[in-house]
Amino acid sequence: MLATLKKYFGYDSFRPLQADIINHVMQCQDALVLMPTGGGKSLCFQLPALLFDGLTIVISPLISLMKDQVDALQANGIPVAFVNSTLDQDTIVDIQSQAEAGQLKILYLAPERLALANFRTWIASLHVVLIAIDEAHCISEWGHDFRPDYRLLHTLRQDFPGVPMIALTATATTRVRQDIVTHLHLHQPRSFISSFNRPNLSYSVIPKRKAFAALVNILRQDQSASTIIYCFSRKDTEQLANKLRQAGLSAQPYHAGLDHDTRHRTQEQFIRDEVRIIVATIAFGMGIDKPDVRMVIHYDLPKSVEGYYQETGRAGRDGLPSQCILFYTYGDTMKHRFFIRQIEDPQEQQHVEQKLMQMVNYADGKICRRKFLLQYFGETWKGPNCNNCDVCVPPTVQADEPASAPIFDHDLFEQLRQLRKRLADARGVPPFVIFGDRSLQDMATYFPQSQSAFAQVNGVGRNKLAEFGPIFTAVIKRYAAQKGIAEKKRLQENIYHDAKVSLIGTTYETTHDLLNQGLAISDIAKQRNLALSTITSHIERLQQSGLNPRVEHLQFDSQRLEKIRRAFQQSGQWNLTPVRNILGEQFSFDELRIARIFIRAEQPATGSKATTQ
Repeated sequence: MLATLKKYFGYDSFRPLQADIINHVMQCQDALVLMPTGGGKSLCFQLPALLFDGLTIVISPLISLMKDQVDALQANGIPVAFVNSTLDQDTIVDIQSQAEAGQLKILYLAPERLALANFRTWIASLHVVLIAIDEAHCISEWGHDFRPDYRLLHTLRQDFPGVPMIALTATATTRVRQDIVTHLHLHQPRSFISSFNRPNLSYSVIPKRKAFAALVNILRQDQSASTIIYCFSRKDTEQLANKLRQAGLSAQPYHAGLDHDTRHRTQEQFIRDEVRIIVATIAFGMGIDKPDVRMVIHYDLPKSVEGYYQETGRAGRDGLPSQCILFYTYGDTMKHRFFIRQIEDPQEQQHVEQKLMQMVNYADGKICRRKFLLQYFGETWKGPNCNNCDVCVPPTVQADEPASAPIFDHDLFEQLRQLRKRLADARGVPPFVIFGDRSLQDMATYFPQSQSAFAQVNGVGRNKLAEFGPIFTAVIKRYAAQKGIAEKKRLQENIYHDAKVSLIGTTYETTHDLLNQGLAISDIAKQRNLALSTITSHIERLQQSGLNPRVEHLQFDSQRLEKIRRAFQQSGQWNLTPVRNILGEQFSFDELRIARIFIRAEQPATGSKATTQ
């Protein structure tokens, strides 16, 4: 398990409960996992999927979240795909062929797919060894985000009676947990309930006086920190985002009243670090897999402790120090009470009022913020002082004695961030898919300058070592030479050595040689028993490394290529998503990716923009 963890995910140890859950699943037993956001739920089914001999099916309710997870897994060298409404039929057929041939380890599905009889029949024909239900609370009418399509999932037990199931959620009451077990027909599942404590999050409440000036001051303390600001209403989000832009800050509003394209564009810009601040209603967040949100700020009072906990949980999912700030005035309760009075059922009205007052008790309270939150969820905080909230450590002390901040070279970290952004843009993925902030901080702490040293960086697995090791170590070497800094040694040696590293790179060399022999992409994929998308990614990697393979013999419809070329020029970047938005769904992402190879080969130099240099 540990070898697989390091090989694919680049981690040397498990988080709490992960090893126990994985061991249980590997024994083909059903499991119900309740783990807070950022606790590492996904690994609990992703790693067993690699250890099992067969296909793991993952049900996920959110298209954007599904795509981010698949992008991240593919970057780790894991054969994975998704099927949902964003794909055209040709792409779905190609993915089905890969699954039938045993070329995929994980297949993500939207729940509504199970309503299609033909698709259910096809799924039942596969060698499925594990089924994971993500966001499992969506199956319950008593959950905070009920999805009717999740009621279709009971058919999975009928189609796969002997296959283990793992249901995962970040928040679920006892009643919701029972609903999950009942509707999924879980067989004697073992429940794994993690601590609600998020030790890397600091909690503070600020009086809502001269709030905008205080907010701007907070946001300017770290101009690179990704931040979510929650407001009470749609109108509030737009007004506050506009004022922040006037103050020179990169901010955009997000709420359910905006059209789909605007919401999607704003979300993509935030995930790709092109917009720093999102000012949102609670409509924003559930589909966000961004691990490096450094601040979650509530500009208005939330209506419940549950909502507040879930929203603050979107900060610091990578485990690095992050802030949760609440601006509070008792007057904000009047906004909520206006809507509470509209509730016709007296019992429900009383219930909602009670939840609001519990939130007021949190904001008004003089006890440790962490202790309050944990007690609310039935967990006892044993320590007398959490040392990470405004009650336990007053702000003046926090400013003089900083919320165990990691010691790393900030100039090198910034250079590595810029490199990460360029690589991410070239691949059309969010920056955190390349490396998370924790990995970059590790690099800026130990200055790894060889492949063996780079293999020891947190988050560097086999695939990323081969693909990104030479690129990042080149930047680190140059910086270290300029500053006269030596590589720092770790106490722990990694399982990868230089001899093995050289072997990893041969997969690209093999593709390079076959292309130079005049073989088509489809022929190379067939000969090497790899997916078309894998061979395409090899060619892109070879181009970016300067080892330009022959591509002129590859066939491509000239008229479609010209349309794609114009779309890249119009978008002004190498990202695939904007180009597909321009062209429409008749152009698949695989086709655009192959066309991008041709277009790049035509240019004398490759940059982050799609325009000729």
